[in-house]
Amino acid sequence: MSLPQGDLRLLDSAPARRLLASSIPARLALVWTDGTPRVLPTWFTWTGTEIVMCTFLAGPGVRHPTRRVDVLRRNPDVAITIDTDDAVPDVLLIRGRAVVTEVDGLAAEHVEAARRYLGEEAAASFVASAQQPGTRTARIGVRPSWAGLIDFETRLPSPRGGVR
Repeated sequence: MSLPQGDLRLLDSAPARRLLASSIPARLALVWTDGTPRVLPTWFTWTGTEIVMCTFLAGPGVRHPTRRVDVLRRNPDVAITIDTDDAVPDVLLIRGRAVVTEVDGLAAEHVEAARRYLGEEAAASFVASAQQPGTRTARIGVRPSWAGLIDFETRLPSPRGGVR
């Protein structure tokens, strides 16, 4: 593939499609309110145009809303990595801006992610326990503005390290 790093058409490549359909958690990188970087593993769903990650804000068993929502509202610029842990890994790198939407109950992408990560039976139990009166979640959508792909066979990191 001759597409340069950063080209969004990389998202249509076979390795990227495999990673986007996998049950590997995405790693969401963001800048915390104290200015330090944080990386959070998270379930995700790829809609074909955005990566969607969901988190609980309120509901049965939720002691405090997740702080990442406030952090993303202050600074929505993020990076996301989805990668295998094979000896020769596949790595998909994405940059974009997060858009947070509050949802009563579970967003459709949250339910879809539960099915993919937990399987049908466990997801049904998860959804039944989470979809209670008072449950409120945040749908965090990221439209890629940059994409990079490394497979260590045909697409390597730059000679000086990293991906531009």
